[in-house]
Amino acid sequence: MATITVDGQDIQIGDAERLNVIQAADRAGVAIPFYCWHPGLSVVASCRMCLVETGTKNKDTGEITMMPKLVPACQTPAKDGTVVVTNSEKVRANQNFVQEGILLDHPVDCPICDQAGECWLQDYYFNHGHQERRADVRPFTSKRREMGPHVTLFADRCVMCSRCVRFTREVSGGGELQIIDRGSHAEIDIFPGYPLDDKMSGNTNDICPVGALCSTDFLYEQRVWFMEPHDSVCTRCSTGCSVQFHVNNDQLYRIQPRYNPNVNDWWMCDLGRYENGHVRAPERIGSIKQRAADKFTDHLWPEGLKAIHEALAGVAAKSGGAKLAFVLSPYLTCEEAYLLASYARKTAPDTLLVLGKVPVVGQDEKFKSGFTVRAERCPNRRGVEEVIRHFQATIVDWAGLLTKLDAGELAGVYLTANYPDQWTDDAEAAKFERLSLLVVHDILPSALARKAHFIVPGAASVEKDGSYVNHAGLIQTGEWGIRPAEGGHVDGQSFSDLLGRKGLYQASGVLAELAGAVPFFARAADGVPEAGLNLVTGEEKRPRTTALGTVTHPLPTFRSIASEMLEVE
Repeated sequence: MATITVDGQDIQIGDAERLNVIQAADRAGVAIPFYCWHPGLSVVASCRMCLVETGTKNKDTGEITMMPKLVPACQTPAKDGTVVVTNSEKVRANQNFVQEGILLDHPVDCPICDQAGECWLQDYYFNHGHQERRADVRPFTSKRREMGPHVTLFADRCVMCSRCVRFTREVSGGGELQIIDRGSHAEIDIFPGYPLDDKMSGNTNDICPVGALCSTDFLYEQRVWFMEPHDSVCTRCSTGCSVQFHVNNDQLYRIQPRYNPNVNDWWMCDLGRYENGHVRAPERIGSIKQRAADKFTDHLWPEGLKAIHEALAGVAAKSGGAKLAFVLSPYLTCEEAYLLASYARKTAPDTLLVLGKVPVVGQDEKFKSGFTVRAERCPNRRGVEEVIRHFQATIVDWAGLLTKLDAGELAGVYLTANYPDQWTDDAEAAKFERLSLLVVHDILPSALARKAHFIVPGAASVEKDGSYVNHAGLIQTGEWGIRPAEGGHVDGQSFSDLLGRKGLYQASGVLAELAGAVPFFARAADGVPEAGLNLVTGEEKRPRTTALGTVTHPLPTFRSIASEMLEVE
């Protein structure tokens, strides 16, 4: 173990750990300010905000020898015997000078800046800035230009930390961004003819410490202190990135990545970040509907589910359970899939369970850092497969279902979908026409829903609690943040009501039941940790937290500060 002294406090660091002084100080609860450093990028030590005093402590005599000059904490390794001073007059003077130098050319347009409330420059000013401006205030100007479809640059706000440039070269690998000109004229820009339009571009907005790079899709949409954060899982591919979505007044405004060393580190793709129009699409299905001739009539929820249950039981009684199929969508959570499978077997012990259509788009797209956007565009194929495998020996896939329909082997189908995009066509829908009963459980109208005898509204991932198992066997949980469209019920509640269970659906309770019933999920018996749990290997990497939050976000956000104030009151 190595011993590091930070402002007189000794901390222990493992021999195998490779930390710099910023990370070591974070262990001691000391926040060293910085702009250019990021744990997922190379070190350039250009902003000079993190300069500290360092020295060495002699183990035998206890004598401390300090370096004559300040050194960048981001570039200085924390080794055994290292002594760090972060609060001396010399250090504070440097921080004040750096802040003043940045603010000389920085427009004070905080009231209209999207970064207000999350801006490091704002936060640092209160602790490290001069109270008065010692130079003439320049007239406000705004050099705004589009860097790509999702990224807008406000050049006057840039502090030249070069994080975005390093990201495009080291993580996404496209190298679209560069620094043009020199000295006080230096700016961030794209290479001519190469806009920032790959599937990782939105991350440059996240890592910008000030309001220089802003999300075009979120620009001027909402103030950050009005939004509530909710931790969840991205459902747009089988990677299953850990994300946090931000909502206000039942409206989804933005989605950002959460640090998770098991899955996505600090990043996420633009597919999961921006393509979420289905959540509040005006055509969302909002009530249980039953076909009457060529029209659909709406049902109240209890009466609608009762009618569906009686229709399913009627098919099982008349044609036999083997003629009744339940299709479990890979967009269902593990808990929902378990409840629906349990209901299917309660209806008849020989009902057929089918894995819903697994959407695949092209090939896996792997970026320079190793981050991968999976061609399999669903979150829980593996989890649903394991649920089905528990109830029946073989897994019937979508192609197998269509084959059985063509052969006339089925009389009724309860089909769950919840796909965010159009997923079927008239040709596939025509195969279901001969069924005596078709129930479609979906969030958006489709060719198949138009042929259904009953339609049940589904819920999007941001509207429900539950767990997903990604391609590697990692189970993660997400929480709801907005209510289902038009007062609909979450899927777990619908399946729980069909089972005849009383009370409100609780995903955590169903997960515990699932873990006890299905061996594959046994490791989740005590719940799922924040960073997920690998159900195959049991391996788990927990994001290390301190009094300052996570090591990757040493500054508390406005929302966390507000929460602490409420707790104090």
